[in-house]
Amino acid sequence: MQVTRALGRSLVRSRPAVYSNHTRFQFPRRTASTDSTESALSPRYKPSIWKRFLQITGSVTLFTVASGVTFYYLARKDRTPGIQLPHDPTKKTLVILGSGWGATSLLNSLDTADYNVIVISPKNYFLFTPLLPSVAVGTLNPRSIIQPTRYVTRHKSRQVAVIEASATEVDPERKTVTFADTSEIQGLVSTTTVPYDYLVFAVGAEVQTFNIPGVRENACFMKELEDAEKMQRRFLDCLESAAFPGQSQAEINRLLHMVVVGGGPTGIELSGELHDFLEEDLKSWFPELANSVHITLVEALPSVLPSFSKQLIDYTESTFKAAKIDILTKTMVKEVREKSVILQKPDKSIVEVPCGLVVWAAGNKLRQVTRDLMDKLPEHQTNKRGITVDDCLRMVGTNGSIFAIGDCSATSYAPTAQVASQEGSYLARILGQIAKKDELELRLQTLQNQPETEESKTEIDSVAKRLVKLEKLRPFRYSHQGSLAYIGSDRAIADLPFFNGNLATGGVATYLFWRSAYISTLFSLRNRTLVATDWLKVKLFGRDVSRE
Repeated sequence: MQVTRALGRSLVRSRPAVYSNHTRFQFPRRTASTDSTESALSPRYKPSIWKRFLQITGSVTLFTVASGVTFYYLARKDRTPGIQLPHDPTKKTLVILGSGWGATSLLNSLDTADYNVIVISPKNYFLFTPLLPSVAVGTLNPRSIIQPTRYVTRHKSRQVAVIEASATEVDPERKTVTFADTSEIQGLVSTTTVPYDYLVFAVGAEVQTFNIPGVRENACFMKELEDAEKMQRRFLDCLESAAFPGQSQAEINRLLHMVVVGGGPTGIELSGELHDFLEEDLKSWFPELANSVHITLVEALPSVLPSFSKQLIDYTESTFKAAKIDILTKTMVKEVREKSVILQKPDKSIVEVPCGLVVWAAGNKLRQVTRDLMDKLPEHQTNKRGITVDDCLRMVGTNGSIFAIGDCSATSYAPTAQVASQEGSYLARILGQIAKKDELELRLQTLQNQPETEESKTEIDSVAKRLVKLEKLRPFRYSHQGSLAYIGSDRAIADLPFFNGNLATGGVATYLFWRSAYISTLFSLRNRTLVATDWLKVKLFGRDVSRE
């Protein structure tokens, strides 16, 4: 036993000696010469330029194919709407008059399974009005900014009847709408009447001329699609007439003087688009006339763009001054003649300004069908500016059966596309709530007519409580998302809400934001693609100067 322990201790004492022999061995240190030798002996693998090119090409091709397949799928889905529910006689009838911002926003958000919906409008499409000045100078194709109303309705859950007609009379007592076919080709039946349970009155407004002589006869408007097309034809006609041999310089100057009346966003954007047309295209195709083109903006108020901040107004005026666009503020139009416009200057002096084209982009007024409807409720409809509505956009005096949205209503908000769009989305939620309330009322009536039991009594109490909640409608509240305007020369201005204040910005970056904002606001993939393609075509090939 002692021998074993002694042997173990000797082995333990001998181990350090063994390990010390190993620790005395040291590996050679790595030096720069050894690193270079190793790298030379075993070089790091680097792919060739050709192989890297193939890898990048393959990745780009794969991304392009995936994007193309996705785009084709979405486009195909839009073109092939599914099967819809038929009209249900047990559902209530909802009639929508108009196809503008308010009505289209309502249709986009509305669950048509709750109603039998009928859309009546003289236009069977929605027009994206903010881009109308771009159509007037050929930047965009007219078809790029319109969306068929049936495109919206065919993608809804229940069938929606779309009727191209003009409403001529609304009877709030009998709850009927009379409308007439005003198109060029008509059938045997051109006037008819339909009943409604709920009516959404969204007919918009028409151009206000303030009874100024000659405006309707000699000026171009900027309200509808045909107005932009007419202005484009007349503008190119002025150019071709000025190029006719033998014209005097005074006549050339008159023909090429463009007067835009109205200093709001429409007038500002139209002036900017005209300047771009001149700089980017007319100087190439009409070099002998380009220097004679002159643009004048007339505004009766002390400044243009009254809804924008002072900083952006000054920026716009300086940009127009650099572009040689004259701005005449505090100036009123007294008469529009065939070859001139009569102006009253701030000092009350009257001058006659020769011009070849006058574009009227100032003011709105109520349509005749709106005034007729208001006249039927004289005790409740006393606001001459439009239909008086409550906080839930219900027409006062109609017991909640008529809603009015858009430019035809008189609210505390400005008559803009943004306001009408939010009103339409809000009304879709309200109509959904009303549909649930109507169903519960019908269910409650059915239960009350049945023999009373414990189960029916419990259900009656439950339905009554739910009805109390649904009867409380949340009032409409407008949320301002900012104002945008294009001012030409690849510049735009934006007045955006930022925390508790406003962010005022302008320039080229704002112009890119303006384009992206309008692209995202368009209602369909088709319109976004067409508008983006038109912008690209104009950038590559310029605007078309041929006249139809």
